[in-house]
Amino acid sequence: MIDALLRHRERVLQTPALERFDVTPGEYMLVTLHRPRNVDDAAKLAAFVEALGRVREHLPVVFPVHPRTRKRLKEFGLLERATELLGAGLCEPLGYLEFLHLMARARVVLTDSGGIQEETTILGVPCLMLRPATERPVTVTVGTNRVIGSAPERIVPKVERILAGDAPQGGTPELWDGKAARRVVEVLSKAQNLS
Repeated sequence: MIDALLRHRERVLQTPALERFDVTPGEYMLVTLHRPRNVDDAAKLAAFVEALGRVREHLPVVFPVHPRTRKRLKEFGLLERATELLGAGLCEPLGYLEFLHLMARARVVLTDSGGIQEETTILGVPCLMLRPATERPVTVTVGTNRVIGSAPERIVPKVERILAGDAPQGGTPELWDGKAARRVVEVLSKAQNLS
C-alpha cells in the first residue's frame, strides 16, 4: 500500500479535489466511517453524526460515505440530519487519487479504517482512529496516528486539541520507503533458487 502511495504521490498532489468541496488545504477534516461497531447501532451512529456537526463549527468536514454507512444512515433515519449538519461535505465515495489528495491536504483525518492510518503516517497528517486498538501499532509509536476509541464524545475534544496545536508529530517507519515489492521479489527469487 505504501509502495502504491509513494509511486502515485505526485499525481495525487496534482488531482483537483479541493475545489470540488470548496475547502482550503490544512483547514478541513476528512472522515471515513464504516466498521460495524461504529455504524450498526442507531444511537451510536446518531452520536457520530452530531459530533461531526460540532466539529464543523470549527472547520469544514468532508465525509465520503461508505455504502454500508449510507445504508445505515438511511435505515436509521439519520441521512437527512447528516446532510443538514455536513452539507456538501457529505458525499459519495471517492476515487483513489481524489481521496488521497484530500487526505494529504487535510488538517486531521478521522477514521476507523486500517489502511488510512498507514497512509496518513506517510503523508504526515494527524489521524484519529475510531477504534479501541490498532493492528498497526507503528502508526502510533512512529507515525501520526492516535487511537481514541469508538466513543463519539471523544471526537470533539481530540479535534480541538489538534486545532490548538497539539497534533501528533510522526516520522516514517522503517522500511516504509516504497520498495517493499522489490524486497518481496528478491526474497522469493532467493527462495526459488534454494529449492
